[in-house]
Amino acid sequence: MPTHDEEPDFLRDWASLSNEQHERFLKTVKKLVHDARAGGLYRKSLRIKHVQGHAGIYEMTWADDGRATFEFGTSPHAGDVHVIWRRIGSHDILKAP
Repeated sequence: MPTHDEEPDFLRDWASLSNEQHERFLKTVKKLVHDARAGGLYRKSLRIKHVQGHAGIYEMTWADDGRATFEFGTSPHAGDVHVIWRRIGSHDILKAP
């Protein structure tokens, strides 16, 4: 099972989202977790890609104008994926991922 942490910026961004946005993001995360368990070949609809100019940071699409940035870390469980959520919100978060 993938593990995760959240950066303070992510938690602040999260607090500004609506309940509907929370639900939509969490549904998308379920897809990410499923794909991670299946070997990390992420479905195209997640639109996971590197954030240009920021080594090791990725973005994921969870709504038309919903983005989340993250990086991979070390899981406390050997062989598991560990995601560190950095930011969440609109496309604007990519200015400071």
